[in-house]
Amino acid sequence: MIRLPYAALCLAPLVIAGAMQAALAQPMQLPGAQPFNAPGTQQAAPPSSAPAAPRPPSMPPIKVAGEDAILGRVLRHNGGAGEAVFEKSGAGYGLKLTADGFQSGNLVEPCAVSFGETPVPVTALGRPAGVPRYRLEASVCPIVFDVLDGAVLVVEPTQPCVVEAAACRIDPRGLWGPDARTLAARAKEIEAARGTAERAVREGYRVLTARADAVEQRAIAREQAGFSAERELVCRSYQREGQYGFCGARLTEARAASIRARLGLSNEPAKPAPRPARPRPAPPAGGSGPLPLTPQ
Repeated sequence: MIRLPYAALCLAPLVIAGAMQAALAQPMQLPGAQPFNAPGTQQAAPPSSAPAAPRPPSMPPIKVAGEDAILGRVLRHNGGAGEAVFEKSGAGYGLKLTADGFQSGNLVEPCAVSFGETPVPVTALGRPAGVPRYRLEASVCPIVFDVLDGAVLVVEPTQPCVVEAAACRIDPRGLWGPDARTLAARAKEIEAARGTAERAVREGYRVLTARADAVEQRAIAREQAGFSAERELVCRSYQREGQYGFCGARLTEARAASIRARLGLSNEPAKPAPRPARPRPAPPAGGSGPLPLTPQ
C-alpha cells in the first residue's frame, strides 16, 4: 500500500474546492447557444430590417368619360325637359341650350328660354373634381357643368336664374341626360356601372380614411354620409330614376373620379398598348420555287 505524504493529503481538499468554485463562476451554456462575450467586450446588435415602403393608394378602375361621350347627343334636364347639345366648333366646344322653367310672376305657368340658334362657347376649367368641367359663357345665366358618361351635371349657378327679357325663371341645376323613355334597353348596363362605381367609392373612402388622422377621419365619414343624401336630393327629380337608377349611377361614377383625383390617381382613359408588328416572311431565294407535281 502506497502512503501519500501528509502534506499532499492536506492540500488535496483545497485543490478540489478551488476547482468547484471556478466551475460555479462560469455561466451555464446550453448546447447550440451562442458563446458568451468575454468581460469588457461589446456585441453588435443584429441588423434591423428596413421599414416597409408605404403601400401606394389603390382603387378599382372606373370608366371616366370625356367630351366624346356627350358630343352631338341630345340631353334633357332630368331626362325630360329642355334640350342641350354639346358640339365641337373650330375654336373648341359650344353648347346649344334651351332651358324650361316657369314664369317669374306666376310659378305654375311654364315657359322656356333659348340661349340662341347657334352653340354658345364654353370655356374649359380643367378637372377640379376628376372629370372635365366647362363654363357656359352666357350673361343671362352663367352655367358651370361637369362632363359625365352620356350626361352633364350642372353645378352652378347656386340659385335659379331669372331671365328678365323672357320673364322666365329657370333652374338648370342637376343632371342633364338621355330621355328617360330610352333607358329601358340599358337597364342591365346601368345596374352594372353603378355596382362598379359603388365599390370604387367604398374602397376610395377606405384609403382616404387610412391615410387620415382622427380629426380628418371624422370629416371623411361625414362626407361619405353626406354624399348619399346629396345624390338622393339631385336624382329624385330624374324621370324613372326608381326603375333604372341612371342619375345615381352617373353621380356615383363622378364621386369615384373625384376621390381618385384626391388620391393622386389618374382618371385619364388608359391607352391600349401598341401591338407588335408581325415579322414579314423572307422572300424565297432566287431560282427556287414550288416543286412540280408532275414528273419531269
